[in-house]
Amino acid sequence: MKTTLVSAAAASVCALLLAGCGLADVGAAAAVQGETAAEQAKKAKETQAKVEKQLEDAQQAAADARAEAEAQSQ
Repeated sequence: MKTTLVSAAAASVCALLLAGCGLADVGAAAAVQGETAAEQAKKAKETQAKVEKQLEDAQQAAADARAEAEAQSQ
């Protein structure tokens, strides 16, 4: 949260500094791109966590199947 606030503040300062030279839109675009990158990183972490959970579930199911097969063979 602090990083986002600091990034937003930095983008605002840059936009204010560049407002007089006609580059204000560039600063605003950079701020939007920064937010988009942060959203993408958040989604990537969520996807990674989901895939890791699915992998753990699959490994557990395989272990359960092996244990059941061993129990039936004895």
